[in-house]
This record gives sequence, C-alpha cells and structure tokens, in this order.
Amino acid sequence: MAKIYPETFKNSNSPSFTSPNYVTSTRETFTIWMKSLVFHGNGCTVFNSKGEIVFRVDNYQETSSNEVFLMDLYGQVLFSIKKEKLRLFGRWNGYLSSGFKGKPWFQVRRNCKYFSRLGEVICNVNLGCEKSIGSCYKIQQTDKKSSFKVSDSAGQVVAEVKQKQSSVGFGYGDDVLTLEVEPHVDYSFIMALVTVCGLIKRRL
Repeated sequence: MAKIYPETFKNSNSPSFTSPNYVTSTRETFTIWMKSLVFHGNGCTVFNSKGEIVFRVDNYQETSSNEVFLMDLYGQVLFSIKKEKLRLFGRWNGYLSSGFKGKPWFQVRRNCKYFSRLGEVICNVNLGCEKSIGSCYKIQQTDKKSSFKVSDSAGQVVAEVKQKQSSVGFGYGDDVLTLEVEPHVDYSFIMALVTVCGLIKRRL
C-alpha cells in the first residue's frame, strides 16, 4: 500500500489556536486503537462514539520516532510533534499544522524520575513554552499500563485514558483504550498529549 502523505492544516498559525471543530459543550468519549490503518506502519487510529474515524497517527519509521504527525481523517496535519535531542529524560515540542518552524505551541517535559509511583506526575505541559507561565497541565499515571489522566493548572481533571472495557466488564486488550474528554476542552490538543504519551511508552 502506498504511503498516505499528510496535508497542511490550513489557517492554524495563531499561537492561541483552538479549533471550534474540536470543542463541544458535552463530554466526549473516544476509542483509541493502537494500530495504524497503513500497512507496515506504526501509529494509532481514533474513533468517536459513533464509530467514525476522527484522528490518526501514521508513523512510517520505527516505534518511538522523534517526529510524528497527528492528523484528521483526511490526512490534514493538526499537530507536528518532535522530540528534542540530547535530553536525558525527554522533552517533546508540539507545533500547529505541519513543520517544526517557529516557537512550539506546547511542550511536554517528562518527570526526571526513572520510576514513577501511581498517582505521581509523569509529565508537565506548558503552552506557549514560556517559563513564566508554569505548568499549564499535568499528566498523572493511574495504573502500571496505559492509563493516565490530564489535569489543568487548577487541578481539575480534563481528560482520562484507560483500557477500554465492554458493557459487561471485559477488556478488549492492551491496544484498545478509551479517551474521555470533559466539555469545553479542545480534544485535538488532548489527543496530541496522548500521542506524546504513546511515544514515551514506545507504543507509536
């Protein structure tokens, strides 16, 4: 199968960008399948509650690549994510649309601890990458596998990722996750953070 090359997400150069297409007044639930739809590719595919594909990450290189793209169904790039080199514990920069020029729109810094206990902050997230802003979001590990939650600067949980279960409580496997995003939160940005966590855990 030929590679599907992403296109540029248009009109998203403003640092205060929040797409109205990805913000709703109700809680949104998504299913994340940690598989790429592209043959011989790494990545993940994200479905909404109606079973429609809304996001995808296609990585044509090895897992834990230094550069990946979060795209919509049509291959338009929403976020370009790049790991900074020569960082012992890891720092990932997120840029709006395709490319890695200019100031990153967000930055994820991994906790310096090699082993984190459940409930501890594993990553801090800054918007605009200004030191004076401080950590705008925190990512906390909630189990020993793939579950974690994202909290804002006030400590309110805005999103949570956990293993997807059936209505009778059976798990679908480690590669099928549920993402719940609270109202009035840009879930494309949350998915960008989920992508970084996938890179950290070497699943993308």
